[in-house]
Amino acid sequence: MYFPRSGDLYEFYDPSQRKTYSIELPELCGSRVCYTKDGWLLLYRPRTHRVFFFNPFTREVIKLPRFEMTYQIVAFSSAPTSTSCMVFTVKHISPTVVAISTCHPGATEWTTVNYQNRLPFVSSIWNKLVFCNGLFYCLSLTGWLGVFDPQERTWSVLVVPPPKCPENFFAKNWWKGKFMAEHKGEILVIYTCCNENPIIFKLDQANMVWEEMKTLDGVTLFASFLSSHSRTDLPGLMRNSVYFSKVRFYGKRCISYSLDDCRYYPRKQCHDWGEQDPFESIWIEPSQDISTSCEES
Repeated sequence: MYFPRSGDLYEFYDPSQRKTYSIELPELCGSRVCYTKDGWLLLYRPRTHRVFFFNPFTREVIKLPRFEMTYQIVAFSSAPTSTSCMVFTVKHISPTVVAISTCHPGATEWTTVNYQNRLPFVSSIWNKLVFCNGLFYCLSLTGWLGVFDPQERTWSVLVVPPPKCPENFFAKNWWKGKFMAEHKGEILVIYTCCNENPIIFKLDQANMVWEEMKTLDGVTLFASFLSSHSRTDLPGLMRNSVYFSKVRFYGKRCISYSLDDCRYYPRKQCHDWGEQDPFESIWIEPSQDISTSCEES
């Protein structure tokens, strides 16, 4: 899904069909995207501090209490129609303190608590968030992993050294080229470098180390700055690949990386994710056939 710099016309790209669809969404005027999950967008209006869920396929809106957010990252655990839905955001106070705010549909206010870190943890818009096995995982700017338990309301930074990447990965804007996804209880992190093939790591939760993955075993990852997703039900050519939210050739192809072929598709494209606006695009899983609610471009 692409967010226009002006106007209300939004574009949706379907990589399985290589088609782009357009739809007018005036409901999103003045808002920026924060996260997606289960076909829902979480959005924020900076001018009014309004936070709300929006389903672009059904046009349903679910409002949350107003909350002032700077550029901290936000995530939610499940669709806002679920009774278990929780919204989570973490904000950097100091190297050893973070402020965690939570809310849920139907609440009248946000709950904010400051937590001490045993290890330095820098929170910024370039951090990554996923909800996995009942916990929110937050990958910091420098690769440390914080964990928030919404039931126990506890926060800790895991004693897991950051993933090891070659020196040339730490070039200009290296911290921006990271993505994190969840798949069947596993935490996956994708590190990219404009001149190298991406490296994918999986968190070994038993030994508390990051393991490099040479294959995704048929899984397809959809990587975007604010949220990433995994799928196992896609056509064979799309499997064992990472699809990035960057479309080329007039909406006909998006940039992908095949672990089978160890190369990007299409060739000779810029892979410098650090130059891309993080609020420009995001992957969203449609809850229905997208062609029924959008017009093909």
